Amino acid sequence: MQKNKGQLLNYMNKFLPAILLFLVVLVIASGFVMNDTLRRVEQDSFSTGEVLRYKVHYGMINAAEAVIDIDPNIQRINNRACYKANVYGKTVGSFDFFLRIRDTWRSYIDTTAILPIRFHRNIEEGKYRKKEYVNFDHYRNLAVVEDKKGTETFKIPQNVQDIVSGFYYMRTLNLDKYKNGDVIRLQGFFDDQVYDFTVIFRGREMVETKAGNIQAFKLVPKMPANKLFSGENAVSVYLSDDKNKIPVMIKAEMFVGSIKVNLYQYSGLKYKLNIDKRS
Repeated sequence: MQKNKGQLLNYMNKFLPAILLFLVVLVIASGFVMNDTLRRVEQDSFSTGEVLRYKVHYGMINAAEAVIDIDPNIQRINNRACYKANVYGKTVGSFDFFLRIRDTWRSYIDTTAILPIRFHRNIEEGKYRKKEYVNFDHYRNLAVVEDKKGTETFKIPQNVQDIVSGFYYMRTLNLDKYKNGDVIRLQGFFDDQVYDFTVIFRGREMVETKAGNIQAFKLVPKMPANKLFSGENAVSVYLSDDKNKIPVMIKAEMFVGSIKVNLYQYSGLKYKLNIDKRS
């Protein structure tokens, strides 16, 4: 018996450190696996191939055009399946002569988490130029910004959105459950800063678009004090009151006048757009 105990102790002394090391590695690895997950957002409002076209009016003048689309193909960024969402804007007519604008905004949005994995913008406004890339690390809550000045890393909160992906995330919400005055909150990263966005749900309205009269949800984002928009309720966003929840109109009251972004053409929607037949 004493001999057996001695052998047992001998085995324990020999193999216990290895066993403990294995367990430590297993625990650490399990921790990484547990943290290596993003949230899951169920959505059935948009998919690849969607194209939305808008006229931008400054007062009565047709000042610009914009296109919002999702690339027909799923992209892989950092080993994640992503929608490639693009926003293009350009001035037209006399506005193009006085202030030439050619802007591109692009977000690679994780198809499962509806979070930005990579963001890019290329701004050409008059003589002003800006080209920027942002890589989001949602596991470590970091955003790495690259531009002509170099590379800088910023701390970001969980589930932060960029300026493009935020619109798509809003489309995942079940807006039927909201009442007039309810508040929607999300956080965004833009221009090297984290912003707390507060959006007020303002019920439903029939809006007149160039694509027809469309019943829509009205959302009013609270704007911070600035030299561009006239008051914190200066912007109203209208999403179609159907399963698509596409932006059909945006109105903005600015110190220099009123801007209206008006849907006039669309394709690739998952569902039939809810247009008033009487329009």
